[in-house]
Amino acid sequence: MLMGMSAAAIALLLAAGVALDLLLGETPRWHPLVGFGNLASAIERRLNRDGSRFPRGALAWLLAVAPVTLLAWAAAATATTAAAGFALHALMLYFCIGLRSLRDHNLPIATALSKGDLPAARYLTSRIVSRDTANATPADLAKASTESLLENGNDAVFGTLFWFAIAGGPGAVLFRLANTLDAMWGYRNARFLQFGCAAARLDDALNYVPARLTALSYVLLAPTLAGKRLAWHCWRTQAPAWSSPNAGPVMSSGAGALGLALGGAAIYDGETEQRPPLGSGSSAQGADIARAWQLVARTTALWLIIAAAIAALVATVPAASATSAALQPATGIAGDSHA
Repeated sequence: MLMGMSAAAIALLLAAGVALDLLLGETPRWHPLVGFGNLASAIERRLNRDGSRFPRGALAWLLAVAPVTLLAWAAAATATTAAAGFALHALMLYFCIGLRSLRDHNLPIATALSKGDLPAARYLTSRIVSRDTANATPADLAKASTESLLENGNDAVFGTLFWFAIAGGPGAVLFRLANTLDAMWGYRNARFLQFGCAAARLDDALNYVPARLTALSYVLLAPTLAGKRLAWHCWRTQAPAWSSPNAGPVMSSGAGALGLALGGAAIYDGETEQRPPLGSGSSAQGADIARAWQLVARTTALWLIIAAAIAALVATVPAASATSAALQPATGIAGDSHA
């Protein structure tokens, strides 16, 4: 296995990282990703100038991501004991994953909507999406939160788990940093259209496989057979129309699995953007936010179960081979007893 880890160790570390995240949540005073965001902002202010913005953006991506990823790799590679290495990988995954953060930022929106507290719901939603929420209706807010949960389930959880399984803690760090830069620089406006292009394309590449595994998971975990068929249909027919090659499959399949009609009109910077439809069914309501969270949580459990099953399967192969070898009859030793 990569990073010198067995399948069993990877499965155990995945479970440990998720458990730490659910138990501890984000660090209350300072989070490494916040520090990285400050570093990235400083680099962007220095390099995002007139002329040659695309190569400057690519250079900025390297300057922000490479040192941190190499530091993570060096720390893991030089761990003096197996226990220290295990702890380092688990901590890296804990700092990169955001499952509890999704819950803590979205479920209060559902609570505010259930109480009819529209100002609170608007404020809470404005913290997690870039669209305008000042005049948003309850349905608008429920749709925004549900879409955010479905998409960020991949970005903050499943993509991180995938790259951890591929390359351990440094793999999770690389993915999460790339995803953070896409969130910061991947805008199609005058400031970031060229400068953020490299960050957006690199995030697309790193997210390509995880996004499709996430979409497939949403299909499989739809509560009914009809829901599974709808989720699959929405993925295949709606995702190509979405501007993001990875958000399209994830959100269309998730919306179909929940039986919701998402996408459509949303207001950004005072202008209404008509987005392609996602899913099919009723409009999102406050209670659907909790349903979306439950889908993300069940998908996390599914991925951990699959990792454990793979580890168990890998462990049985040497045992089966050893048993088979022990049962083979000896040849050329006893020979012909009558000779």
